[in-house]
Amino acid sequence: MPKKLILTLAVLALILAPACKKAEPLNYAVTAKVDQVDDYFGTIIADPYRWLEDDKSAETAAWVKAQNEVTFGYLQKIPFREALKKRLSDIYNFPRYSSPFRVGEYYFFTKNSGLQNQSVIYVQKGLDGQPEVFLDPNALSADGTVRVRLNNPSGDKKYIALSRSEAGSDWSEIRVMDIASKTELPDRIRWNKFSGAAWFKNGFFYSGYDAPAPGRELTAKNEFEKVFYHKLGDPQEKDQLVYEDKAHPLRYFGVGVSEDEKYAFLTVSEGTSGTEVYWKDLAKPRMPFRLIIKGFDNDSDVIDNIGGKFLVQTNLDAPNGKVVLIDPAKPDKANWTAVIPEKPEVLDGANTAGGQLFCTYLKDANTMAYQYGLDGALVREISFPALGTAGGFGGWRDDTTVFYTFDSYTFPSTIYKYEIATGASEVFRAPEIKFNPADYETRQVFYESKDKTKVPMFIVHKKGLALNGKNPCYLTAYGGFNISETPYFNPLLIALLEQGVVFANPNLRGGGEYGETWHKAGMLDKKQNVFDDFIAAAEYLIAQKYTSSAKLGIEGGSNGGLLVGAVMTQRPDLFKVALPAVGVMDMLRFHKFTVGWGWAVEYGSSDKEPDFKWLYAYSPLHNLKAGVAYPATLVTTADHDDRVVPAHSFKFISALQEMHAGTAPVLIRVEVRSGHGSSNVTKAIAMTTDAYAFFLHNVGAKPKFE
Repeated sequence: MPKKLILTLAVLALILAPACKKAEPLNYAVTAKVDQVDDYFGTIIADPYRWLEDDKSAETAAWVKAQNEVTFGYLQKIPFREALKKRLSDIYNFPRYSSPFRVGEYYFFTKNSGLQNQSVIYVQKGLDGQPEVFLDPNALSADGTVRVRLNNPSGDKKYIALSRSEAGSDWSEIRVMDIASKTELPDRIRWNKFSGAAWFKNGFFYSGYDAPAPGRELTAKNEFEKVFYHKLGDPQEKDQLVYEDKAHPLRYFGVGVSEDEKYAFLTVSEGTSGTEVYWKDLAKPRMPFRLIIKGFDNDSDVIDNIGGKFLVQTNLDAPNGKVVLIDPAKPDKANWTAVIPEKPEVLDGANTAGGQLFCTYLKDANTMAYQYGLDGALVREISFPALGTAGGFGGWRDDTTVFYTFDSYTFPSTIYKYEIATGASEVFRAPEIKFNPADYETRQVFYESKDKTKVPMFIVHKKGLALNGKNPCYLTAYGGFNISETPYFNPLLIALLEQGVVFANPNLRGGGEYGETWHKAGMLDKKQNVFDDFIAAAEYLIAQKYTSSAKLGIEGGSNGGLLVGAVMTQRPDLFKVALPAVGVMDMLRFHKFTVGWGWAVEYGSSDKEPDFKWLYAYSPLHNLKAGVAYPATLVTTADHDDRVVPAHSFKFISALQEMHAGTAPVLIRVEVRSGHGSSNVTKAIAMTTDAYAFFLHNVGAKPKFE
């Protein structure tokens, strides 16, 4: 490492110490720079902060410590910060449940009493049985950062698999518990990411990676995923290799097994979208997986096995999605039978339960749901109490009831029990939260983007809001990966709404709100459409007098962090505050870390000259300009984020602090033992407190808390 870098880091704490005590404007430490340049097809690009990609170095650790000292020194001076934290804690302190999940005679669900760091897993016999603690993740670590997720039960309903992760990392370990005795078996399946457990006989299929090199667990590129079969009681080293592809190291593999355990389904993808589907008759151990749907231009997923034919949700030749029946003996799409043809609305999900097919659709980002027979005959539409988001409806073939949840911005998440035979819905559990929805209103508007495309946006605020341009506004979006931003209830948002803040959430291109056409209109060389849509949303809010540039804050996480980073560099004049969280900020190197290669299908790759040109054109790190006054910025990341590695945020804030010409603070907050999302409730409230406090303080709000 260059001597200049070592010397700079050695004095970093000395430089920063007085800065923590100074009033605004802040004096930032000079982050060391190295002589690193890269040649991209004849374009020479400097990368002076490359050293911050080494998350295990002492120099990076010293830099993080010094940056956090400045940031928390600033945040501690915000006069209402502690009162805001108390208010957020009070709001969040109410019991929260998940929908029941039936396993034989038992029902599983999770419950958080309010401020527990992790939700506790409960089990009971029958819906009227006495709940008992099955597993309490809070007892598994001193700091409450071990998460446990229920996976699938064995076919005989004696065992259930669980996925366990630590400190917010995407790495998980599959474990198994005996349901009746609530005891854990010795089985340990390590180095999984995004893998389930698909049971067959006395074991299960799963996908996983080789162990990464020591010290590189959170940054090394994840390659050569494989599929294994694990027999209960065996050590992982004895697991049978079921499928691998040595010619394609950058592919994901997922395995599912039909409820009757007759068939296994292998889904292959080269990234976050685009799948290829294979099948295997499990009664024929030597049979290889056989192709039924070729990839990778569309997405398909097997829903169920119907008499030896496969019920599949797909958007092949149907951008809005459809359900088809495929005979594996004649898999060509010319032989497919349409069960649910494509509709004007987007097919958001399809599940079977009780011998019926349940489909949810999106109409202008609001959920519609229908019950069909397995032949596609409509049984009934399922109605909801308001415009909003519903999900669930899955179950077993012998179920007579299913559960679903419904929520919206001002409608707290409520669990409903649905009788399959009659269609009767009743509230199963409703939250007890001190919040009056009648005090607020939600409206959906449609505005024009730069190219005249109509884009929907939800706006939430107190009733009686004066449209005078003086209201603080919190504008957030995502815009990518075919993910739909539908109405949702976030209890922590109440703390902003009750202070007169306008909340706005546009449905940008790149999402899935209007199907694959909408998604493709905001990906690859069309990614700029997403940023234009977001900028147009801000301009609409200002033009309609909801707010002004001086009162407008923008927030987004992950791909949404990229969104915030891109628009604040393109239109720094338009926003007062920017809150990019765990963002993809270096668009030239994202594919070199962990699972970043999987995003190339969405963004492109700088390894290809055409892709490089559009990536370089909007990459937040590479579009900061010296002498520009940027919005007040609080970049947030975490030390265990192994999805969007923190180097993205480290390099971006270093460049921003160097080039920023204004007096507004530009800071970074680095959480410890946390990942791509907050690893426990305590950290989530602390993070939200600081983001909200930074926003409110810098738009000049004077909040009052009881």
